Amino acid sequence: MSSATTGTSHRDTAIDVQPRRRSAETKAAFKTTEFIAYVVIVLGVLIASIVVDGNGNGDNGAAGDYFRADRAWFYIVLLTIGYLVSRGLAKSGSRDSSDA
Repeated sequence: MSSATTGTSHRDTAIDVQPRRRSAETKAAFKTTEFIAYVVIVLGVLIASIVVDGNGNGDNGAAGDYFRADRAWFYIVLLTIGYLVSRGLAKSGSRDSSDA
């Protein structure tokens, strides 16, 4: 005697229950080494703009100041652009696990 098959197997009727990791972010921004390096370098630029002057005696005389505040803030803007680009590259390389 032959047994009739219904066309479904045990594999088709089993429910696949696997936990899925849903993450769209690589890592929190403040936990990355890029952020720590960014903050340290920005503080270094600000401290350097306060300390450095043109005559070498440490006072911030306006006549001898060759690392003015506008130049320091320009460097900070460049650092910020670099940090944002590096974060964008890091996020673009991550996969969204909800994309099956």
